[in-house]
Amino acid sequence: MKDSSAGFMTPSPPDSLAELPLSFRPATRGDLEDIVRLLADDPLGAKRETYALPLPENYRRAFESIDKDPNNELVVATLAGRVVGVLQITFIPYLTYRGSWRALIEGVRVDSSVRSGGIGRRMFEWAIERAKQKGCHMVQLTSDKSRPDAIRFYEGLGFVASHEGLKLHLRSS
Repeated sequence: MKDSSAGFMTPSPPDSLAELPLSFRPATRGDLEDIVRLLADDPLGAKRETYALPLPENYRRAFESIDKDPNNELVVATLAGRVVGVLQITFIPYLTYRGSWRALIEGVRVDSSVRSGGIGRRMFEWAIERAKQKGCHMVQLTSDKSRPDAIRFYEGLGFVASHEGLKLHLRSS
């Protein structure tokens, strides 16, 4: 419970979320507005995403490509039917580790109204279990270096910064 300025006690959403039933399901085209809203709802996302209605067509095209790819899963987390989280898992076959598979988790977002309530941890527990179900040898992710809290969160889940990641942004013509 938190003390409000009006002098009465109000429940703190993060404390009360741990017991609520969180559901996971494949994202549908009808979830796209919520997904883009979540992607844009942080300092980095606000710089690179466009949350405006109607959504730019490129989001629909990307969704359709992901949805058709059997090695990609775009998953939403819902509380009482409301989309409160999203992540994408890509299953990648490798020749290394004797031809094993690994899962790449990207695009993880939790609604700002419910952050720090354990939803992110539950999303990752679900995603790691999903990777095991698919026979993956490893789960990997990247995190922007400007997000030290996210990096600590991932380390708390057992992820180890074992490699140095590099990216090359390609400009469109």
